[in-house]
Amino acid sequence: MNRQRNVLTAASKLLVGVFFLVAVVLPLFNLLINLRNADFRKIFSNPLVGSGIIHSVLVSLCAAAISVALALALAWCMARTDIKLKSVFRVLITLPMLVPSISHGMGLVILFGSNGKLTRFFGMSQGIYGFWGIVVGSVMYSFPVAFLMLYDILQYENAAPYEAAKVLGIPKPKQFTAITLPFLRKPLINVIFATFTMIVTDYGVPLMIGGTYKTLPVIMYEEVIGRLDYNKGAVFGSMLLIPAVAAFFIDMFCKNRTGGSNVTKPFDIKKNITANIISYVFLTFVSIAVVYPIFSFVQLTFANKYPVDMTFTMQNIQSTVNKGALEFLGNSVFIAAAVSVLGTAVAFISAYFTSRLPSKSSSVLHMLSITSLAIPGMVLGLSYIFTFKGSLIYGTFAILILVNSVHFFSSPYLMFYNSMGKISGDLEAVGAALGVGRLRMIRDVFLPQLKSTVLESVTYFFVNSMMTISAVAFLAGANNKPVSLMINQFEAQTLLEAAAFVSLMILTVNLCLKGVIALIRRFFSVRGRRTGKRPVCSTESVKAEQGM
Repeated sequence: MNRQRNVLTAASKLLVGVFFLVAVVLPLFNLLINLRNADFRKIFSNPLVGSGIIHSVLVSLCAAAISVALALALAWCMARTDIKLKSVFRVLITLPMLVPSISHGMGLVILFGSNGKLTRFFGMSQGIYGFWGIVVGSVMYSFPVAFLMLYDILQYENAAPYEAAKVLGIPKPKQFTAITLPFLRKPLINVIFATFTMIVTDYGVPLMIGGTYKTLPVIMYEEVIGRLDYNKGAVFGSMLLIPAVAAFFIDMFCKNRTGGSNVTKPFDIKKNITANIISYVFLTFVSIAVVYPIFSFVQLTFANKYPVDMTFTMQNIQSTVNKGALEFLGNSVFIAAAVSVLGTAVAFISAYFTSRLPSKSSSVLHMLSITSLAIPGMVLGLSYIFTFKGSLIYGTFAILILVNSVHFFSSPYLMFYNSMGKISGDLEAVGAALGVGRLRMIRDVFLPQLKSTVLESVTYFFVNSMMTISAVAFLAGANNKPVSLMINQFEAQTLLEAAAFVSLMILTVNLCLKGVIALIRRFFSVRGRRTGKRPVCSTESVKAEQGM
């Protein structure tokens, strides 16, 4: 019996390992192999490439600094004050995570473009195209992720050192420098590099509002999509791997040194009128700044012709639907649903092997499972062209499902990995002694305990698959095109009204999915209270360790 179990486990590990070798390692290898066909001298002699690299670095450094500082302030307001409506503020602050990055750029064009509403209202001579436009759009796109990571870290900070410092008469500024900063130092490094990587590899915001200020991802997009120069794209893709790989290894380094934080005493947040007023004003201001661009999508959708004729019309919706928007939306929902099922299943199985059955092969599998953290979507999509072009899955839904499953795999995997690690390590031994098989243990013990993590994983895969553009832009065809790619198409045709409607469609679907998940979570919570069962752990603490 044990021998059969071991053989089955080894075969399952091998199958999952082969999946990662085919879906991650081989595409990256093919991308690097194609570098030999590129003319490096000609590529780097082009001044546009050098300026693109400098622009990417400058924009990313500036936007990442602002984004992390903003996120830290928001996280403090949410975690260290007793204000009301925290759940409402949290939903509003994280709304930008539900639409593509290119939509944030479009929102800025609507508000601050040459003919933007706020540009005309304030009598500005020109819009914010270029450096500052990209910075503002990148902050809008990235700060919600940084906020979630920092908020979850602050939620699980130990209050005991602060109480001891208060008894000793240590002033609050000194407490911040002596207690808070050391606690946040390594997680903050993790957040900074994760945010920087998100921004430096994004082309949606720069494409929309960058104007002549081109970044490296935009140059790569134009070379591959516009000129079909895959060899030059391989060079740019390899360059974009550098900051992502650096962030990946720094993330691993920080986690290995930091370890878990055992919270012995939660914070007893006392009412502070001054802090509450500041928090309410700050959170309200940020929420308005987040919601207003999204609200402008609604106004633009029903505008006859932006910006010359803002009278109400349904023509934009009708023309967008006539161009196949509903069909492409169906494609996106199908892809997102399939990715949610496939990704969650593989993430669960991989995490079970690596966290519950430690061995050398499990360590290798763990490394393969977190590798996608270091691969930008554009690079992954281009590497899939080199690997799968001419194969049976190329140009089908299968390749889009596969690339999205790999692209967004690591974060749900880490959720399962950390959650399973908090379940008693003696369960397998007890199950083996009682003759209970692993499949039954998974069905009757692990899945019920981890149902909250399963819902988190499904949500993460679905939402990101609905709004992603980077990886699928190189692989989608006319028959399997996701609706998010219509934003690029309409932007190129200066049909902002249609692009705004597509953004609203994606946002609506993602909000509906989150609503359904919330109802399911509430059902499980009510059922758990009735039966006296409680989840093994909260996945909120796991999110802070993802590194995104």
